[in-house]
Amino acid sequence: MYEPVLVLNTNFEPLNICTTRRAIGLIVSGKANLILNGRGVIRTVSRDFPRPSIIRLERMVKRPRPRIRLTKREILRRDNFVCQYCGQNAAYLTIDHIVPRRLGGNHSWENLVAACPSCNHRKGSRTLEQAQMRLLRLPMEPPSSAGYLFARHLKENREWIPFVEGW
Repeated sequence: MYEPVLVLNTNFEPLNICTTRRAIGLIVSGKANLILNGRGVIRTVSRDFPRPSIIRLERMVKRPRPRIRLTKREILRRDNFVCQYCGQNAAYLTIDHIVPRRLGGNHSWENLVAACPSCNHRKGSRTLEQAQMRLLRLPMEPPSSAGYLFARHLKENREWIPFVEGW
């Protein structure tokens, strides 16, 4: 009952992910339609309900384009869990400011990278030139596309790919 279900807007734009329980509630109340049932049925005493994988809302939901929140988890995800100085895929990674905050560096997507503890310690509170270090790739804000937002769920739910990749 708590498996993820892709929620589509009226124009088939991916909006959100909800649980199977919530999706069935939306279908029964008439607020959504079943688009894809890839998981079988749920049997009750009086009825059988299809277990949805993708649902589509009946009414259009207008919302601004989502932006990715600046968090440690998202920075590590953007950098593919690899140290941006040495390329090591360490078990524990830290976040490093390229231009240190004491030198006027800000807390933004373009100034933060994933770093292993040894590289972060070696760089310290110096700039890249002072520490004589280089970045593997320049950091930038990740795209707020549906493919990036729902990427962690696509491995288990391959049937979502045609609906997510178009946006």
